[in-house]
Amino acid sequence: MSVSDFLKHTTATWMKEDGPESDIVISTRIRVARNLSASPFPVLATENMAQEVLSKVTNAVMSDEFAALGKFEVLKIGEIGNIDREALVEKHLISRNLVEDSRVGAVAMRSDEVVSIMINEEDHLRIQVLYPGFQLEDGWNLATAVDDALEQRLEYAFDEKRGYLTACPTNVGTGIRASVMMHLPGLVHTNQIGRILSAISQVGLVVRGIYGEGSDAIGNLFQISNQLTLGQSEADIIENLAVVAGQIIAHERTARKQLVMENRDSIEDRVCRSFGILANARKIDSKETMQRLSDVRLGIDLGMIQGVSANILKELMVITRPGFLQKYAGVELAPQERDWRRASLIRERLQIDR
Repeated sequence: MSVSDFLKHTTATWMKEDGPESDIVISTRIRVARNLSASPFPVLATENMAQEVLSKVTNAVMSDEFAALGKFEVLKIGEIGNIDREALVEKHLISRNLVEDSRVGAVAMRSDEVVSIMINEEDHLRIQVLYPGFQLEDGWNLATAVDDALEQRLEYAFDEKRGYLTACPTNVGTGIRASVMMHLPGLVHTNQIGRILSAISQVGLVVRGIYGEGSDAIGNLFQISNQLTLGQSEADIIENLAVVAGQIIAHERTARKQLVMENRDSIEDRVCRSFGILANARKIDSKETMQRLSDVRLGIDLGMIQGVSANILKELMVITRPGFLQKYAGVELAPQERDWRRASLIRERLQIDR
């Protein structure tokens, strides 16, 4: 299979389409945590109890009322191969926790992969909407529609005073986590990122790496999300994040202009060197790949690199991960073999745009 065919069949909507402010905001994610009132939380549930939850949720997803939201398929984690599981994690469609800790875990996924519903993860339900670009309001509207459709068939664990009850106290209340993944090379290269991140933490937001809590912010990619779910309405959470993200976008645009005005030759040399390495390297690891892709995407956005898709960062930051490399190869690969395969796949992908 060619790389172009592989991309056509394996990339999600958020990876291959543009959205508002997509030169800076890679993706928008809305996640909603819910539990069923008559069932113990997954950490306390027996396998039979978890299976009952899965059955109830599956029936709700496959109901006629839910069909208006699109075509969904329920995939049981235990029936998916290791490589396919890893690929779903790398596409941000399921969590690693669902893969590693869930005994009766599953995911209900819409055909375009914009919506995924994790079942029996930390909570009974983790509804997720993932859009390209900066689409917080649209993402929340769709997540609400999915939530409402499920609630027609399921009784949620809810307290009039505390709101929706969740396994982790930090999710109690609205149960919503809204986040934007942002590419911020301008702020990093002008040494402003530390000040910006410090300010973010003062307004109830948290910054993580591209795979959430505990992951590194490699490739100048930062995931910014709300920290509090109790004591604020869903609208307040969305609005606060939207305002702060809008300010960061403005700061990043200013920083990029500063780079071009004060240091254009050095920046152009940097991005073109990175493009040359990606186009010609025979062996490359994940960390260097992300650093080079960040440079190339910045070069595309600044008009220094022509004829290459702006989605190259989104595509390759996913398909060069271990799960996708092995999915493309059709076999399990040792770490060193992945470095060779990664370089080969990148070279092939760059040829598509030439």
